[in-house]
Amino acid sequence: MKRVSFAEFGGPDVLHLMDAEEPHAGPGQIRVAVRAAGVNPVDWRIREGQFQQVRPVALPAGVGQDAAGVVDEVGAGVEGVEVGDRVFGRGSATYAEYAVLAAWARMPGGLTFEEAAGYPSVVETALRVIEQVGVRPGETLLVSGASGGVGSAVLQIARDRGITVIGTAGAANQEYLRGLGALATTYGEGWVGRVRGLGRVDAALDLAGSGVIRELVDLTGDPGKVISIADLGAPDLGARFSGVTGDVPKALAEAVGLIERGGLHIPVEKTYALADAAAAHADSQAGHTRGRRAIVV
Repeated sequence: MKRVSFAEFGGPDVLHLMDAEEPHAGPGQIRVAVRAAGVNPVDWRIREGQFQQVRPVALPAGVGQDAAGVVDEVGAGVEGVEVGDRVFGRGSATYAEYAVLAAWARMPGGLTFEEAAGYPSVVETALRVIEQVGVRPGETLLVSGASGGVGSAVLQIARDRGITVIGTAGAANQEYLRGLGALATTYGEGWVGRVRGLGRVDAALDLAGSGVIRELVDLTGDPGKVISIADLGAPDLGARFSGVTGDVPKALAEAVGLIERGGLHIPVEKTYALADAAAAHADSQAGHTRGRRAIVV
């Protein structure tokens, strides 16, 4: 089979489409014929070696953790899923023709593989950080870097829970944020004053790692109310870094419920072929994403 791999840490150019042995489902796992794989910032952060201290990988390594596809192998002890089912979920080395998933759910009706591949990690992350930051209904959550996949999920889940959200993003994504129910403003010079003009901030999330932890702490007045998923230096300023995966099966079940009742939709901004994984990473790293990107197999 074909799989995207890297043998050294570095830029997008270290990614190569190569022949690899097919993986097989172990106990409690399933294998899917991948139809699409989600492109997440964590993918290129791992490729660069940024997370070696917290999430070490041995080289050479595959790329990707989210996928949607058709079940073609069911491991021992697995119930409730059969060969031929359309599923989406989380596993490893998902930029490939076949991948093993450790957590999955049946795809909601009407969802394409490209759309489904974008949900697993972003919804798990969004649910995790909303819970960890301790924001309650009636309070206001500031989301820095709100237009990407995790931000899109946070805005919609928070709104569903009765939480007001202020989102920062580039000028081109202001209407997108407003369409998701957020109070929107641009980042850049003067952004702290613009946020203050929108109201009190009870908690804040840094989703982009753009060096704003000090300002987020100042806006909330409490470093314990600031969480980053992208800045490993956040704890140096009293904030928290959230990088440990939570309950993925629970997150997938909640995602299915939200999608089926129209409470969650994350658009796919662009798709790429397996051979173009390097371009997908380069575009993701450039930022200004609106929604999700996906590798189509």
